[in-house]
Amino acid sequence: MEYNTLGNTGLKAAAISFGGIPIQRSDEANTRAVVDRLERYGINYIDTARGYTVSEEYLGRALEGRRDRFILATKSMARDYDSMKRDVETSLTNLRTGYIDLYQLHNLGEKDFAQAFGPGGAWEALDEARRDGKVGHIGVTAHNLDALRRLVEEYGEFIETVMFPYNIVEIHGHDVLALAREKGLGTIAMKPLAGGNLEDWQLALRFVMASGVCDIAIPGMGSAEEVDRNAAAAEELSPLTEEELARCEAIRKELGSHFCRRCGYCAPCPSGIDIPGCFLMANYLRKYDLSEWARARYKAMPFHAGSCVMCGACERRCPYNLPIRDMLEQVARDFGY
Repeated sequence: MEYNTLGNTGLKAAAISFGGIPIQRSDEANTRAVVDRLERYGINYIDTARGYTVSEEYLGRALEGRRDRFILATKSMARDYDSMKRDVETSLTNLRTGYIDLYQLHNLGEKDFAQAFGPGGAWEALDEARRDGKVGHIGVTAHNLDALRRLVEEYGEFIETVMFPYNIVEIHGHDVLALAREKGLGTIAMKPLAGGNLEDWQLALRFVMASGVCDIAIPGMGSAEEVDRNAAAAEELSPLTEEELARCEAIRKELGSHFCRRCGYCAPCPSGIDIPGCFLMANYLRKYDLSEWARARYKAMPFHAGSCVMCGACERRCPYNLPIRDMLEQVARDFGY
């Protein structure tokens, strides 16, 4: 197993590590089997989140007696001090541990910066938890490129790691992730399999690790068999050949016509629709076998795909020329509204 150090944190993590989203469709016995397999292969970095329903609880029980063999990361959508302070304590309880190696501000957008990093913000609670020994390091996750750029360029002193989508199709974050590494920030690739849309696991993971901008990748793993597959890919992280790079380009072109990179350039929608959010929930519905969770999160959105008035403003802004109106119609059919 190849290991890389996350920026300046000193945390030495398996290059191909564990993403915890699929665990919430699991049960305790299966989660323990997954963690058993992670330990067998030396996959030592575990990522979960407060928002992944039962994921923290299941993983906490599975880690009892071997917590010190893993780097444990979680995250919270809290933006203010009190909410984050509560979430840290909840995570510690759920994960049955006295400390969390990396606690991340989850899915930060530019509108969140002033609150999260300002007086009485979530970062203050994490910094306090770090001083108290409850949190080892502080990181952020983001989906929007402009948000990532600002985080790296303007808020680097507050954070130690960044997590961002990076895969064969989504390479728009490449230069900013390279800058993050130059600044000593750890870089974590989320969605290395493009949300389950890339079927050649080995090619997809090798592409991410050959990019030179990601310390580790965290594909979601919901079964021992998926751990086996990812571990096998981790044993062959050789550079891509010209033929394989051509295959990647072909995949990019094939998926690109209907694949949302969540860059956010389609916003604002006159009807208030979070267009990338709708596509993300639809992908969870179709690809992750997380129907109930996806439906609940979609329902909680203030506006839905069915609210589209077909004005086409989003399509004129989309740098990838996606047929957004048609795609929103499909989302509305998938969810029923």
